[in-house]
Amino acid sequence: MNTASALLVLLIAALLEAGGDALIRSGLHASALKKTAFMVLGGLVLFCYGYTVNAPTWDFGRLLGIYVVFFFLVAQAINLLAFGQKPTPGILVGGSLIVLGGLAISFMRS
Repeated sequence: MNTASALLVLLIAALLEAGGDALIRSGLHASALKKTAFMVLGGLVLFCYGYTVNAPTWDFGRLLGIYVVFFFLVAQAINLLAFGQKPTPGILVGGSLIVLGGLAISFMRS
């Protein structure tokens, strides 16, 4: 798998994981009928995440740094767009450390 394809798969996996988590969160605070629908859909999306991230034959540990960055950025976007919660200064500072750490893990060679 080339680098561009691996990055796309990791981005899709981050979208699925954060999206599935958001659906579960929405289900926890919904009426009974919506709760069931959100929970089932969230479970299916999280299953798709698990398949997507584990199907390729790659060294996931090597790519983990970039995945964590994608997950953080996608989760913050969903938090803002779906739940209307802006990131706090602490999240922005910590998030910048996540991004720097992910880049270091992925691109620094020993």
